Amino acid sequence: MERVLSSPNWDGGKFENYEPFGKALGLDRSLGSKLKAMSEFIFPTKGVLIPDKAIPTVKTDLKKLSPQENVVIWLGHSSIYIQQDGLRILIDPVLSGYASPLPFIVRAFPGTMLYTADDFPDIDLLVISHDHWDHLDYSAVMGLLPKVKQVVCPLGVDGHLVGWGFPDEIVQELDWFEEYRLDDRLTVCLTPSRHFSGRLFKRNQTLWGGFAFMFKGRKLFYSGDGGYGKHFKMIRERLGAFDFALMENGQYNEAWHNVHMFPEETAAAAEEIGAACVIPVHAGKFNICPSAWYVPYNGIAEASAGRKYSLLTPRIGEPVATDKKDHHYNQWWREVK
Repeated sequence: MERVLSSPNWDGGKFENYEPFGKALGLDRSLGSKLKAMSEFIFPTKGVLIPDKAIPTVKTDLKKLSPQENVVIWLGHSSIYIQQDGLRILIDPVLSGYASPLPFIVRAFPGTMLYTADDFPDIDLLVISHDHWDHLDYSAVMGLLPKVKQVVCPLGVDGHLVGWGFPDEIVQELDWFEEYRLDDRLTVCLTPSRHFSGRLFKRNQTLWGGFAFMFKGRKLFYSGDGGYGKHFKMIRERLGAFDFALMENGQYNEAWHNVHMFPEETAAAAEEIGAACVIPVHAGKFNICPSAWYVPYNGIAEASAGRKYSLLTPRIGEPVATDKKDHHYNQWWREVK
């Protein structure tokens, strides 16, 4: 609590963004509009809000991957497995069939439930970007607990984890631009994002953010959740360019603008951080926003045309080799209505 209270990002009893987002969550909408949105949330339309058939996937056996293989594997939504320089890193694992407090809301798309905690090897570093339900999954992290050697998270999120049974000595909390050196192979930096936190009604008692993973010969960036803002240029100025960037691209609309990026903003942010390759995340498994599930993919494909980076669109579970320069992936979402 002392660390929280002394943070430069803590003000007036809560954490604050560098740039306030105002009425970004649709709180000023009419009652009818809110009820309509809630109905779509609970009863999504097949073929529009959710796919009408199974998502095409590839289940890579994570336990059989050679330690010498350097890969990034998207697991759906914002869950990501990284293996680099012999280290195994797992980001925001959501392995439940839903991403909400209630199991009948925000259900996983057909075919996307590939992995359980039993499918993972020992994890050198578990990374949690913030405490929202679609990023911090209680059943997933508790199932993984015996395999996790170290955890890194934003300020305050350790309160959840330690309260659930994670040993305090393995949980490292960070403020924006603070770094944690895992060993001589990896330094991790918590980067700012323009978002909010809270699992129920009280918001912003814990911090949120993205992460920079700085290996000896490779740099990876995970944006976490958040709207577009000046922080991307700050990240590039402080940390330099990145070889791979896992960028939020999904769950956006005008009511939520400034806390989630539109595809054009994702593309601009990726260029601003100097990403050579971009993998879009935060879609493809759950739909938290009332728009067609495939719209973020069409949007980022169009917005990436002519950009300085390469857009990579692997299927869930499909490895992306970080040592390769040429990557080719089909637009798999066009195979599903």
